[in-house]
Amino acid sequence: MVTFRKITEENFDAILRMDAGDGHAFVPPNAEWLAQAWLYYENHDVYPFAIYEGETPVGLMELDEDLDARTMFLWRVMVHKPHQGKGYGRAAVEKLIALCRESGKYDVLGLGCKPENTAGMGLYKSLGFTPTGEVEHGEVQMCLIL
Repeated sequence: MVTFRKITEENFDAILRMDAGDGHAFVPPNAEWLAQAWLYYENHDVYPFAIYEGETPVGLMELDEDLDARTMFLWRVMVHKPHQGKGYGRAAVEKLIALCRESGKYDVLGLGCKPENTAGMGLYKSLGFTPTGEVEHGEVQMCLIL
């Protein structure tokens, strides 16, 4: 079962070394994620988390919260190449959906996915996300009504 953990001194190096193996075609380097999260730190609405299976970090997720709009946005998610194909990405998104529903704070979970990322598009559609008709930064915007 996957869990989400904060990025700390203890797991920072492991998180930085993780790579989706896509040549950054779908997600930027993890250092860029963490730098962007720091840029928005004072807004208290962008949250990076490590995805763990047991005691092993297997991926990274970054969330963007808009409480006024009652929306959580899955800004980015990646699974480290050696751990891909084991269901960790699906499990992480399913867990996020459950947590958003349980919190009662959100009506919508949104995300963006590059259309050429066929694995990602298939995953999100299988979990009930539907395209909104908008494209931002080359990503098809999708939402799930919670």
